[in-house]
Amino acid sequence: MTDAGTLPGQPRGAVVTGPATERAVNVLAPNPSAMTLDGTNTWIVSEPDSDLAVVIDPGPLDEGHLRAVVDMAEKAGKRIALTLLTHGHPDHAEGAGRFAEITGTRVRALDPALRLGDEGLAAGDVVTVGGLELRVVPTPGHTADSLCFHLPADRAILTGDTVLGRGTTVVAHPDGRLGDYLDSLRRLRSLTVDDGVHTVLPGHGPVLDDAQGAVEYYLAHRAHRLAQVETAVEDGYRTPAEVVAHVYAGVDRSLWPAAELSVRAQLEYLEEHGLI
Repeated sequence: MTDAGTLPGQPRGAVVTGPATERAVNVLAPNPSAMTLDGTNTWIVSEPDSDLAVVIDPGPLDEGHLRAVVDMAEKAGKRIALTLLTHGHPDHAEGAGRFAEITGTRVRALDPALRLGDEGLAAGDVVTVGGLELRVVPTPGHTADSLCFHLPADRAILTGDTVLGRGTTVVAHPDGRLGDYLDSLRRLRSLTVDDGVHTVLPGHGPVLDDAQGAVEYYLAHRAHRLAQVETAVEDGYRTPAEVVAHVYAGVDRSLWPAAELSVRAQLEYLEEHGLI
C-alpha cells in the first residue's frame, strides 16, 4: 500500500461527505466514473457562526443529490444564499438551474449562459456572504470559463477540475488551451507561495493537504507529456489518435478519448511555438 503522504499533494484518502476544513463541507454526488473519479464534490462553504452558506458546483441534475446538499446545510443551521460554478461541464453545472429553484438562489458563473441573475464572476471579484470571503481566481485551460475560489480564512483553494484530488485533468480542446492552463497553474503556484494556500478542495477526488506540491506535480507532468508528444511527432506519429496510442499506451483505453483532447491541445501549443 502506498502512503498517501508520499503521493502528489498528500491526498487524505477516501472521498467522503462531510467537513473538510473549518468552513468547507463536501457532499459527494452519486456520479462516479473514470472521468469523474468518485463523483462530483459539491462544496458548502460558510463562516462557522453564520446562518448563510454558499454552494459551489451543485453537480449533475440528480434530485436526490440536490436535496442532500440542502439537507446538509439545514442540519448545520444554515440557509443556502448563493450558488457559484467553477465551470460549465454538466457534472458540475447541470443541476444548477434546478438547485436554484429549490433554494431560491442566484447562480453566478463566468459564462453568461450559465448565470441565473444579473451578476456574473470575473477576475478580482470578492464574493462575501454572511462574513465569508471567497476570492475569484481565473484559471482557464481545462475550459475557457474555468475559475477557482480562494478561501483565505482556511488557506484553501476550491479548484473545480483545474486540479483534481487524484490523477491529472484534461485540457478540453478546443475550448481548453494548454498555454492558458500552464499560466493558470503558475497562478495557483503563486497563491501557494505568496498567499499561504496549502489545501486543495477539488471538484473530484480527495482533499489535498499540500497544494504547492500538487501544483508543482501538475506543472512537471505537463512538461513531461509535452516533451513526449513532441518526440512522438518527430518519430512520425502525426495524427492525434496516433500520438495517443503511442504516448498513452499504458493508460486505460477508456480514457483515450479524453487524452486525445489534451493531445490536440498539446499539438496546437507546439505548433504555435514553432516546435513542430
